Amino acid sequence: MLGALTLDQLRVLTTIADSGSFSAAGRKLRRVQSAISQSVRTLETAQGVALFDRSSKTPVLTEAGRVLVAQARQVQRQAELFESIATEIAAGLEPELTLAMDSFLPTGPVIDSLQALRMTYPNLPVTLYTEGLGAAERRLRNRSAALALCAMFPTAQQEMQTYPLMSIELIPVASSSHPLATETRPITRDVLQEHVQLILTDPYDSSGPSYGVVSSRIWRFVEMGSRLDFLLAGSGWATIPAHIVKPYLANGRLVELIIKDPAVAPGLLPIFAVHERSRPPRPAARWLLENLQNRFSLPASQHPAMTSVAKQHAEPHPRRRS
Repeated sequence: MLGALTLDQLRVLTTIADSGSFSAAGRKLRRVQSAISQSVRTLETAQGVALFDRSSKTPVLTEAGRVLVAQARQVQRQAELFESIATEIAAGLEPELTLAMDSFLPTGPVIDSLQALRMTYPNLPVTLYTEGLGAAERRLRNRSAALALCAMFPTAQQEMQTYPLMSIELIPVASSSHPLATETRPITRDVLQEHVQLILTDPYDSSGPSYGVVSSRIWRFVEMGSRLDFLLAGSGWATIPAHIVKPYLANGRLVELIIKDPAVAPGLLPIFAVHERSRPPRPAARWLLENLQNRFSLPASQHPAMTSVAKQHAEPHPRRRS
């Protein structure tokens, strides 16, 4: 009988419950009591449920009435939310914001910005994709994301608008149990090539561009967490963002490799916010972009720099390798 149900009937029902009587509800809604009574009778007849016990002078809610009043409140809240979202969309706000980011980016500033976005646009649905190398840019291209946070320039810059956010420090590391941790020779390219290098790769295009690949013996991973597991197990060496390896350097599970070859020395990896030039960001995306630029420019001490990957593996009692 959903077709016979109206929001006005539910409003009358909840107003009676809140005010305590038909007459009080009539005064609050500025209607005569007979109109209130008729609305309730129509609702009861349509739903086949007695909402009020009329055996006394003042009708009181039945057990079924109390349950249905709670349901009526939920429907009213959803209807108000529907109207609010529709009004925002009609004013130009995007129906949903989709954001994609590389999995090895610092999450602290992104979390802060998304929480601030929620305060500004509380009704806006947000989808955040956190995936492996190349996925953020790919989501821009297939239009499943409106904004991406990438750790390198897109390959076709003329199609993309980029905004610099920060640079990530990359550190070459190996497990404390790996041979490189006790290597006595200067660590050069020749020495590194003797060992397996653990690298991140695009899951859809392993033949795509490679960044920081030194060794001819490589193991490819599409997800940061798995690569970190193998790194900690001593399966190879890797170049990892500083904010991820910091806790493991502190507790001695990883050691930094001091590379003497300037051609393969650690460096900085730029991070950009990116959108397609043909798809300028809409209001919420523009707001988030500006907020991200401000957040990433803050000192690192003001953000929770450790990513969820690092938190998952960190030991509770750090110990430094002697």
